[in-house]
Amino acid sequence: MKMTGAEIIIECLKREGVRHVFGYPGGVVLNLFDRLYDEKDLQVILTRHEQGAVHAADGYARASGKTGVVLVTSGPGATNTVTGLATAHMDSIPLVVMTGQVPTGMIGNDAFQEADIVGITRSCTKYNFLVKDINDLARIMREAFFIATSGRPGPVLIDLPKDVTVGKAEFEWPEKVFIRSYNPTYDGNRWVIEKAVNEIVRAKKPLIIAGGGCIMSDAADEIRELAEYANIPVTTTLMGLGAFPGYHKLSIGMLGMHGTFCANRSVQNADLLIAIGMRFDDRVTGKIEGFAPHARIVHIDIDPTSIRKNVRVDVPVVGDVKRVLVQLNKMLKESEQSQWEEVSKSWLKQIDEWNQEHPMTYTPSADVIKPQFVVEKIYEITKGDAIIATEVGQNQMWAAQFFKYDKPRRWLSSGGLGTMGYGFPAAIGAQLAHPDKLVIDIAGDGSIQMNIQELATAVINKLPVKVAILNNRYLGMVRQWQELFFNERYSSTNLDTVPDFVLLAQAYGAIGLRATKPSEVEPVLREAFKVKKTVMMDFVIDWKEKVYPMVPAGATLDTMLFEEKEKKSEKRLKAVK
Repeated sequence: MKMTGAEIIIECLKREGVRHVFGYPGGVVLNLFDRLYDEKDLQVILTRHEQGAVHAADGYARASGKTGVVLVTSGPGATNTVTGLATAHMDSIPLVVMTGQVPTGMIGNDAFQEADIVGITRSCTKYNFLVKDINDLARIMREAFFIATSGRPGPVLIDLPKDVTVGKAEFEWPEKVFIRSYNPTYDGNRWVIEKAVNEIVRAKKPLIIAGGGCIMSDAADEIRELAEYANIPVTTTLMGLGAFPGYHKLSIGMLGMHGTFCANRSVQNADLLIAIGMRFDDRVTGKIEGFAPHARIVHIDIDPTSIRKNVRVDVPVVGDVKRVLVQLNKMLKESEQSQWEEVSKSWLKQIDEWNQEHPMTYTPSADVIKPQFVVEKIYEITKGDAIIATEVGQNQMWAAQFFKYDKPRRWLSSGGLGTMGYGFPAAIGAQLAHPDKLVIDIAGDGSIQMNIQELATAVINKLPVKVAILNNRYLGMVRQWQELFFNERYSSTNLDTVPDFVLLAQAYGAIGLRATKPSEVEPVLREAFKVKKTVMMDFVIDWKEKVYPMVPAGATLDTMLFEEKEKKSEKRLKAVK
């Protein structure tokens, strides 16, 4: 029996185990949405903007480990997905995004709502397809999901001309996928892993850096096994939060531009870095020439192009993080390691001293709400049992610094691209993936307005997402840089005309709450968490508060600024220079 292209697509989605499709309809995909109308096994989540749809699918994928799926129309519908695709691409998130396209015979003729989305997204997708023949449709759908989830994950785009979706063909489901030019390496080279083991055995000051690849590979247990067996301290990248328990005695927090003093100092003094599933982003390394000057580097990653791209590497291990660590841990336990106990005592003692020298802290206040206090209260009330999404900026860094993530897939944030407006739709996706979990978007008053229209999506779908806005009436992180490095010239960062978020939430049918002093923070949080509705909380915080510590752009990890009242901005700038 022949099936239409729309029917083939829906059958493929079912076979891939898809349950939610995020999207927005339009002319050339109406036949697809019409077929979805009667589907009971596929729920369409109608967002209010295509960018919101992709971010929601992204949050769904990060929180669940499954592939996020998006369906939008052609032209502007397709181009509105670009920021979401770039966000997912930078952070290696598996998505399949289907865009409508004008009929094949009209492609290139500047038809109504035509856009070369394949060309536009070539640089921000793992792969993309333009389906020209309906007979290839099932195979392409199968390959798209395979490419999105295998190797280093990423977004895949499928462009669907209208005549392909309305035409008919025999449905043939490929049970296996074989792409001759695409064969990711999953198992690391045994000889190279043995070299890594030898490096660990010889090291006197080893340090593990856990990145986002550890989350994608579900390798948290293996990292903990390695750290505890060899007594090696662990720092994480922003994307790696949750890969190792934040409360663990071997955890030294996040490293990088706004990382802990202890983590950055440890990197700069280590004699061995075991970098796992991370790409040595510039926000992690600071000035490359001064990064980890005394350390040999073991780098484990499934993407060979990420190894030696930014820093020198002594032992490159290409393979799936989980599989490589299983093998490495086994070989390590079979090796000679009599020296470890004394070595680790000395190294861990030094790390403890650094922890005490500059702990992650802030100056509390009885008069104004400090944003760090809000995050601490969220952690205290939830006991860490929540999924935290963030926007981008100061809110993101405070959420990373003052909430301890003890499990993977509890932290959803745009790391590579730094996309404002990501957090709220991502939280919606996470809530759909985990309907019984508490999902909180920690937001800024600037970022939340980028995709605030998705309040309608949350309310209509009865999703009890909580939004905690750290409202300082500024584009906070940009203002911080202006204060420190631009003589306090606050150009285009003042947001005094922000809306009344309480009334705005109520207008959408959500609950709006506000706290203006520290004593109101906990009652507002507790009230929000106890109701099973969408809640937007407006925390009016100290507008002058900055994110510390801070490594200035272009400086080494040794150069860290701290909160010191007696220093003026000019002095800080002079010290950095």
